[in-house]
Amino acid sequence: MLSTRFAPNILVTGTPGCGKTSTCELLQRRLKDANYYNISDFAQQHECYDGYDEARKSHIVDEDRLLDELEPLMRKGGAIVDWHVNDIFPERLIDLVVVLRTDNTVLYDRLKSRGYHEAKIQENIDAEIMGVVIQDAQDSYEKEIVVELQSDTADQMDENVDRIASWSAAWLEQNPKGVTNELVERGSDEEDGTDEEGGSYGNSASSGEDGEDA
Repeated sequence: MLSTRFAPNILVTGTPGCGKTSTCELLQRRLKDANYYNISDFAQQHECYDGYDEARKSHIVDEDRLLDELEPLMRKGGAIVDWHVNDIFPERLIDLVVVLRTDNTVLYDRLKSRGYHEAKIQENIDAEIMGVVIQDAQDSYEKEIVVELQSDTADQMDENVDRIASWSAAWLEQNPKGVTNELVERGSDEEDGTDEEGGSYGNSASSGEDGEDA
């Protein structure tokens, strides 16, 4: 399997209705050779399910099977990953985590237009109010690679895409030899910042939809 990636992997996450898919589709057009993975669609295509949640009227994703299918693709680099869950992806394979935030009124209107029932709408609004997704991201990844971006309007989405694309360009400039896909043991090659193939280790830090989520 590939041990070095030469383009960054970007995780775009947020409460359902925050504009993930629209943002990712715009971003894919901006980033040359980027591969976009909408995890809801990906899980369906690869049958990564472990049952059905009757209460939420949605399939339950088998996360182990999902990662078995997705990791070889992410190791190539240049992945744009779109999902409301963010804490299952290996930290060593993620270079930037973008958490989209949305005003509750805007979020309500978006979810209502999708036909969500009131209980599901309120569940998602409560999650947004409590900052569940951003907290999961900050708990799961180095805080310096986690960025919060407001996503209420089309103009804000365009600005967010510009910002992420600029970050990606800076990553490529800073990592001409790529970064390793492997865990780096302290005391090995970590001291000089390279792996055995000459690629720099770790994630390059910077501050800088919507289909139905599974």
